[in-house]
Amino acid sequence: MLTDEELLRYSRQILLQHVDIDGQLRLKHSRALIVGVGGLGSPVALYLAAAGVGELHLADFDTVDLTNLQRQIIHDSQSVGQRKVDSAIARLSAMNPEVTLVAHRAAMDQDSLASAVEAVDLVLDCSDNFTTREAVNEACVAAGKPLVSGAAIRLEGQLSVFDPRRADSPCYHCLYGHGSESELTCSEAGVIGPLVGLVGSLQALEAMKLLAGFGEPMVGRLLLIDALGTRFRELKVKRDPGCSVCGAAHDRTVEHG
Repeated sequence: MLTDEELLRYSRQILLQHVDIDGQLRLKHSRALIVGVGGLGSPVALYLAAAGVGELHLADFDTVDLTNLQRQIIHDSQSVGQRKVDSAIARLSAMNPEVTLVAHRAAMDQDSLASAVEAVDLVLDCSDNFTTREAVNEACVAAGKPLVSGAAIRLEGQLSVFDPRRADSPCYHCLYGHGSESELTCSEAGVIGPLVGLVGSLQALEAMKLLAGFGEPMVGRLLLIDALGTRFRELKVKRDPGCSVCGAAHDRTVEHG
């Protein structure tokens, strides 16, 4: 059950009929993996910890650089040179000591990523390169875990949810195939800080909806954000039956079903 302190801490979201006590308990007993504790991962981690998600797994092998501070709001000037995971844990622990924090400080290979994904209920991809996104997607499809994917570069952002538990859900590979210009990183192309904050906040919201069980997650939909004109556009995305990632997994499920 929730303690008196938890009832008070989370009272404003418990007041929402879509969350209520049951939803808050589901958040408390949930585990989420955040891949990348940078521009996107900062608001994701802060909001999920503040919301009372019981266990957050933080994965990042990088250290804090002065150029990160323009957008990676979980870190500060005193964090420069520290591991991003350690800097984030210090901030999150101070904000909400009730949340259990699990650190993944080393770069993950296929096996360690698979184990990390298997250990949680949901994954948030907050990385900044296509190779990592593809690997995370494959691990989520294999483990049957929902994936909340966000991206931001220059003045453009994207958001979608991929849920292999649903037969109609596409995966990341269905949408992006073998990559595109999005392989550029922020250090190469630049990015505006509030945009990554916006995309990361929306990722946290989608994760809360999935974990607490309310609302309509963005499965089968891609949100495109034009920060220059402050415009939002939504596209429908279908699963590719011939997808080399989720198509094969779906076929195996049918065969063994």
